[in-house]
Amino acid sequence: MNSEKRRTALVIMAAGIGARFGGGIKQLAPVGPCGEIIMDYSIHDAIEAGFNKIVFIIRKDIEKDFREVIGNRIEEVCRKADVEVAYTFQSLEDLPEGVTVPEGRTKPWGTGQAVLCCRDIIKEPFAVINADDYYGKQAYIRLHDFLQEYSPEEPYRFCMAGFILKNTLSDNGGVTRGICRVNENGFLEDVVETHDIVKTAQGAEADGVPVDTGSHVSMNMWGLTPEFMGLLEEGFTSFFRDISGKELKAEYLLPTYIGELLREKKVTVEMLETTDKWFGVTYKDDKPAVMEAFKKLIADGVYREDLFSDM
Repeated sequence: MNSEKRRTALVIMAAGIGARFGGGIKQLAPVGPCGEIIMDYSIHDAIEAGFNKIVFIIRKDIEKDFREVIGNRIEEVCRKADVEVAYTFQSLEDLPEGVTVPEGRTKPWGTGQAVLCCRDIIKEPFAVINADDYYGKQAYIRLHDFLQEYSPEEPYRFCMAGFILKNTLSDNGGVTRGICRVNENGFLEDVVETHDIVKTAQGAEADGVPVDTGSHVSMNMWGLTPEFMGLLEEGFTSFFRDISGKELKAEYLLPTYIGELLREKKVTVEMLETTDKWFGVTYKDDKPAVMEAFKKLIADGVYREDLFSDM
């Protein structure tokens, strides 16, 4: 690896248990020919693109399973590739000063809080991804190249991988996607969280309203700077001032907060289009199709069957 390259981190949000997946830890479901999980492919693609630090955000109660299924193995791969590995834990109790956990709240506070858990270990520009999403190789290359241009003089210049909606739908039920509004210069203006988008004979719809399948959507794959952590911390404090009466369910979501920052013109987010097909295990019935997709990628020479043997 070129030592002159700027250090860049990949932050993987793996703290969530997928309720819709049917009770298992969906992030740890094997999908590759040798038992690989989706995260294996994400980490492979990130290292290949030039990322040299991997940060896992997990919960303490899944640490043992996580290390057994992927953590210990990835640490060995990363050691050989001179890539740093770090862990951080998302917890319900990690709150701003003066805030206490409301009685009856059981879940952590969402993806914004998850990334904020990294504030003590992220000192370099970084990408954020979901653990259970396969993004394809192109997006990692584009994000890594963007992060190489990071300058402390432009601390709030961010990017986002923009996927085509039709490449991100499930055959097995509705999905939530952040539909993007992008200006003529390729910069994000807004992200509208749109729930229950389902495939139809004509394309797709949400709540009976047709949705343009050629729209760009956010799949929670962002390129951010270390200075973002300060904004994220401020936003988390503000979040608690705004959720009165909703304390048991409200979530501090990364795309929602970045959308607020965009509307306030505090940051810029360049949309980096990727035409790769996304896939993930949202529903249990998605798993066979995802396994077939990885088989085809291997048959097409995109990956080796022994995934990390080319590292």
